[in-house]
Amino acid sequence: MTKHNPAIAAATQRVFPSESLVAFAKGYPETPHVLRHALEADERFSLDALASLGEALPAKSIEYNRGDLPIGIDGKPGSNGLSIGETIRQIATSQSWAVLKNIEQVPEYQALLMALLEELRPRIEATTGELLTPQGFVFISSPNAVTPYHFDPEHNILLQLRGSKVMTQFPAGDPRYAPDEVHESYHLGGPRELPWDDALLAGGTPFAIEPGEAVYVPVMAPHFVRNGPAPSLSLSITWRSEWSYAEAGSRCFNGLVRKLGVSPRAPGRWPANNQVKSLAFRAWRKATGVFG
Repeated sequence: MTKHNPAIAAATQRVFPSESLVAFAKGYPETPHVLRHALEADERFSLDALASLGEALPAKSIEYNRGDLPIGIDGKPGSNGLSIGETIRQIATSQSWAVLKNIEQVPEYQALLMALLEELRPRIEATTGELLTPQGFVFISSPNAVTPYHFDPEHNILLQLRGSKVMTQFPAGDPRYAPDEVHESYHLGGPRELPWDDALLAGGTPFAIEPGEAVYVPVMAPHFVRNGPAPSLSLSITWRSEWSYAEAGSRCFNGLVRKLGVSPRAPGRWPANNQVKSLAFRAWRKATGVFG
């Protein structure tokens, strides 16, 4: 008799119920929403397995720091004084936040990521075209830890596997929450952290998620996260689209011309076409070798 392998089963069983796929199709790509999922935390998501994964990944694929932070910070958070393995194994008491990036570098995690995205692919590609650059990230956080106010360039679904958290999202593309100059700086190599003012809070929408729930995050939608009173484990599955790359390229173009004293128009959100500026930036990058 063949022995049951939970890892293989988790990678092949359907995770998103039909009602969540309908909700995703309705909200994608611009409306944040909560989904249900049936992803079980198998052995790949035990703390020991994740600590070993963090120790095996290249340094550029791990990020961890203190978790007792304010919503807004100036620059990168400070170190917690531990190794990545210690941070994860002691997450209940280490007052830390950690992310393991590009887990698809490891075959068993790549299998899981691609199985999840295959469930979503028809709905993604019907709207924003080919699914590009699939990536996976695992977040391990101490009780009450804060992920400060920031944005990310990918389409993103955050699946809660253990503990609870509240993600507060803000409208994507609205300069009140992320000024155009900050977008441009980020896409030209600057930090992802955003300037925070308590007056912004009224414009946010909180999404509380527990195990079995997930939240969709539009491209470059500003957000911050507060963990609940228990250690938290989340899996983020992300992808890019030609639309998202065009938005990024347009931001880069605007950043270059702003340095020349021009005040460019911000790129449009979906379904606007930002290809002209994006192609101009790509041509400039190819000709100069900068950001190559």
